[in-house]
Amino acid sequence: MSVEDCNVVDVVSIDKQDGAVILTVSDHLEWSNSRAHQEILQAKLNRYLAFVEGGELLERYPNAKGRPVTIKVVLKYRPDADGRKFLSRAGGVVASAGIGFRHEVFAESYDN
Repeated sequence: MSVEDCNVVDVVSIDKQDGAVILTVSDHLEWSNSRAHQEILQAKLNRYLAFVEGGELLERYPNAKGRPVTIKVVLKYRPDADGRKFLSRAGGVVASAGIGFRHEVFAESYDN
């Protein structure tokens, strides 16, 4: 599972607190080439949107029916300024599709 494999949804889970379906993107890339990173992440997010909007989520996971869906991007490295802007814009696009969006840096206390 990798952000670079845009044909795969990395992780599908159910949030124990609110019952939402969480589609997790596992992003291990550094932000040294922010533009390329954003393009890779955009392709991955587009796949996730298609997975939900095209009905594949419900086909593969029928227990997702009636549950809210959130896309969560788990980053290994803290994004640069352009990366943060991209994530903000991506969140707006995802929200406009009726899907929740959040992102976090995994083990943020580690020095990356």
